[in-house]
Amino acid sequence: MSTHPIVVSGTLTESIVEIIKQQIGGDILLQNEELLVISASHYLPKTRLVALRQGLDVDINQLPKSFDPNTVGLVISDMDSTFITIECVDEIADFANIKPQISAVTESAMRGEIDFETSLQQRVGLLAGLDDSALDHVYKERLRLNPGAADLVTGLHNKSIPFALVSGGFTFFTERLKAEYALDFSKANTLEIIDHKLTGKVLGNIVGAQAKVDYLEELCQTLKIEPNQTIAMGDGANDLLMMEQAGLSVGYYAKPVVQEKADIVINYSPLSLVLELIKKDQILDF
Repeated sequence: MSTHPIVVSGTLTESIVEIIKQQIGGDILLQNEELLVISASHYLPKTRLVALRQGLDVDINQLPKSFDPNTVGLVISDMDSTFITIECVDEIADFANIKPQISAVTESAMRGEIDFETSLQQRVGLLAGLDDSALDHVYKERLRLNPGAADLVTGLHNKSIPFALVSGGFTFFTERLKAEYALDFSKANTLEIIDHKLTGKVLGNIVGAQAKVDYLEELCQTLKIEPNQTIAMGDGANDLLMMEQAGLSVGYYAKPVVQEKADIVINYSPLSLVLELIKKDQILDF
């Protein structure tokens, strides 16, 4: 039995597989064109995993000792650039011809250079006066799920594991995604709209880093589970508190500050890789 399997995912050529086998050793427990699971008798330092990933263009991850896939009772995910391909506020800004200005603030916030709450107020403020039809155009014309997102939700539901979307973005998008993809829970910011115009304000408290943690804990109480029974996914600095609270943290095409701290790093695989990490027959029962 392998107690610490290493999961390699992405486009796995024969040469990449051979390099990984030579570097890691151990027995191959599962292998196909997109997934390789190798036995390991000990935990590899994160620096070792990072070094192995470099130059191979594949994801190489090892489940942390403290995480038990058998007990997962919730997967919670950020929306923008994690569950979906875009940053909604940046695309809304495009309709006001100020996308470059707002995108620069977004990037700075995601890297953790400025606090999220301040950055959101700045960005939303610049949208004052924009017709609310821009929101509908963004949802219908520009918003797309990231690869594997729909399969992840379906697979989790097949396992009776609920999925939550929590976002520093806007309810206009989270509520529509929740309805279209049968998501179980969602929470985001509400834009103030008067006479079909954005006022440049957010109603109520801003959903930032602490609010995401609070929502995770609230859902744990609702579902009668512990935080260590959750998986949290994100890409930006405002996701880190939530990810640290979860039993397993997943950085998806994440900013460097998130990749450094996430348990699992996904840069070359679809979001549905998470399903492979909680398959009892592939991970725990070797």
